[in-house]
Amino acid sequence: MNHKIVGDNLQIVTLEISEGETVYGEAGSMVYMSPNMEMEAKSRGGILKGLGRKLAGETFFMTEFSSAGGTAIVAFAGNAPGKIQAWDLSTGTDFMAQKDAFLCADDGVDMKIAFQKRLGATFFGGEGFILQRLSGDGTAFVHACGDFIEMELGQGERLKVDTGSVVGWEATVDYDIERVKGIKTMLFGGEGLFITRLEGPGKVLLQSMTLKNLAMALAPFMPQQGQTSGKSGLVGTLIDESLS
Repeated sequence: MNHKIVGDNLQIVTLEISEGETVYGEAGSMVYMSPNMEMEAKSRGGILKGLGRKLAGETFFMTEFSSAGGTAIVAFAGNAPGKIQAWDLSTGTDFMAQKDAFLCADDGVDMKIAFQKRLGATFFGGEGFILQRLSGDGTAFVHACGDFIEMELGQGERLKVDTGSVVGWEATVDYDIERVKGIKTMLFGGEGLFITRLEGPGKVLLQSMTLKNLAMALAPFMPQQGQTSGKSGLVGTLIDESLS
């Protein structure tokens, strides 16, 4: 399988596969495909794994894509502005991701749910109780808001991150949360009561913008009930006043 990621903050990944190869993606994430590409919705792994995917923020059914002859292409994109990252799992190290990060993968990649091991990370870490665990032999593609920063932590090296800004991390990385020090910082620092702590060894993937923060930034500009959308600035104000 060959792949190409194009775009800036509205990225799309195109996969090129040969006859006999299969890839799969979250239902509804396919953008386009060549005429010789066949697709079929399947509950990969059976009912229990399908239910697990629902809990992890994905769809019960996954869509499989295979070539009907010759080289075929299929493209996938996320449902919000952001980046797509290819993650090579052939090294044998599993990748833990936030619960709705999975986009598509090689047939040899297994996506299943995982659970936070620490109660603190579960309730205050921003990633929730349920995570996605990607394993197997192949390449998986994850999607999240904002730009991505990939870092590799050495043995015992620590990194403190804003809560919820972690897209994923290798299974060798220890993930936990810790309380922000100082009452004044807690109340007025803008980072909340807790912050995420990552400890190596292993790679981590961070995002510059979370979907929650994006929604909060857009909320003041969204039309409210009873308001007419599409008007802004001085002209919109004058029209509103003339109608009132």
